[in-house]
Amino acid sequence: MAKILNGKALAATVRDEVAAESAALAEQGITPGIAVIMVGEHPASAVYVRNKRRAAQKVGVTSFDNDLPADTSEAALLALVDKLNDDDAVDGILVQLPLPDHIDADKVLDRIRPDKDVDGFHADNVGRLSQGRPRFVAATPKGCMRLLQESGAELSGANAVIVGRSNIVGKPMAMLLTNASATVTVCHSRTRDLPDVVRSADIVVAAVGREKMIQGDWVKEGAVVIDVGINRNAEGKLVGDVDFDAVSERASAITPVPGGVGPMTIASLLANTVLAARLRRGK
Repeated sequence: MAKILNGKALAATVRDEVAAESAALAEQGITPGIAVIMVGEHPASAVYVRNKRRAAQKVGVTSFDNDLPADTSEAALLALVDKLNDDDAVDGILVQLPLPDHIDADKVLDRIRPDKDVDGFHADNVGRLSQGRPRFVAATPKGCMRLLQESGAELSGANAVIVGRSNIVGKPMAMLLTNASATVTVCHSRTRDLPDVVRSADIVVAAVGREKMIQGDWVKEGAVVIDVGINRNAEGKLVGDVDFDAVSERASAITPVPGGVGPMTIASLLANTVLAARLRRGK
């Protein structure tokens, strides 16, 4: 039976580390600050943003709330980003996705100053990561790497398979694992013989957004499985991209859903915010 990688407990450890860093900065008169922008009333986003704000308060990070109506124009949103870029009290800017259809998300994310891009989505930060000299790493992949560290998995020389190629998870995850000297395969909707590819993996990262897609017989004995997916099944229960019961019989370690990757995402975002506060002041 697989070891359960408890993201909730590990996130509490990360938050304690962040709180200690925030306290050290406070002694120098510095209070890290993050500005969170949410446009419209997307229910899942509202819950996520509320959790981010609550967690920030607990670790000594000031959260500047910017809740905008769904009909906010792209120009108005860009003007707000410009204002926050120039605000010295703001160390990190987070634009909650998805944005309404009439707003170009790439244009908005590109407008954020790279040294305040605590989500790690700006092309400048993605480029730095691809060169192995990251500034800010996207929060979910960063949390996944900490979970892999917790699992005791040997990354150097391992075969890692990532199912999903999004800019938010799949691609940065591939770069992080490559930088850790793993041999990485990124799978997607055009991948041939997907189950066979997954069976070759020492490390599986599932980030495709499809309920229980990764089956038990897709996973080889002893693999470490990180399930990034968050889906609601027919009964309204949260489930991952991995068939947890079947896969946990074969894996050496696995993240649950909920309670695995999700809590690590918020903790990693706060860690990036405190890092931004330090870097911006040459600490």
